Amino acid sequence: MNSSKLPSISGSTLKIIAIISMLIDHTGAAVIRPLRSALPPDAFALQQFLNTLYPLMRGIGRLAFPIFCFLLVEGFLHTRSAARYAGRLFLFALISELPFDFALANRLFSNHHQNVYFTLLIGLLVMMGISFFEQKTAQNAFQYWGYVLLEALVAAGGLLLAKYMYTDYGFKGVLLIEVLYFLRSDRRIQAVLGAVTISWETWAPLAFVPIWFYNGQRGRQMKYFFYWFYPAHLILLGFIKLAITGNFQI
Repeated sequence: MNSSKLPSISGSTLKIIAIISMLIDHTGAAVIRPLRSALPPDAFALQQFLNTLYPLMRGIGRLAFPIFCFLLVEGFLHTRSAARYAGRLFLFALISELPFDFALANRLFSNHHQNVYFTLLIGLLVMMGISFFEQKTAQNAFQYWGYVLLEALVAAGGLLLAKYMYTDYGFKGVLLIEVLYFLRSDRRIQAVLGAVTISWETWAPLAFVPIWFYNGQRGRQMKYFFYWFYPAHLILLGFIKLAITGNFQI
């Protein structure tokens, strides 16, 4: 097969696929789900339509997270400053938490589920820690296996932190980031085992189809658009949900 005929997808195109998928997912969770409950009993046809639409939207939404994880790994491998990268993720994790709870938890603050920026931040910190020990030069076998053990402890620490912080996708989300990072040298193996790692989420493995065709190019640069889109769309969906339900808790 002529490789020039194969699709070629840039990083910015992957981001657009991810945010459209995420928007569909969050619209299902924040708008369609409460709308089903708010319908009058005689709206049977509409109820049936929404009952069919809702799982479809949530399924499409499963594609977003694996793509964001893949792009996080790519971003870490090519960033000039991992510390500044982590700082941006932390800032937007804080900015997004209230909109996340507003749209998806029906309250202004909930400590039972933290937004996805926290998951990505933990994944980035894990990669920074592992990379630090990977760059160490071992003088003997004992030192080599010591560094390997420290890398494993960093990876395990990230899983535990995500679990007990109740971040979006939890420890399984950080595990996916770790798998993608460790397999970064071979795209095909990375995509296949990444799909296996996220296979507990129906539809999510399909995200590795566009990832397979990633061409290594950043594409169009709209960095802060992608950062701001997350809290902005949650605020909008939160107000739509509030208009439907009229129910909100501080």
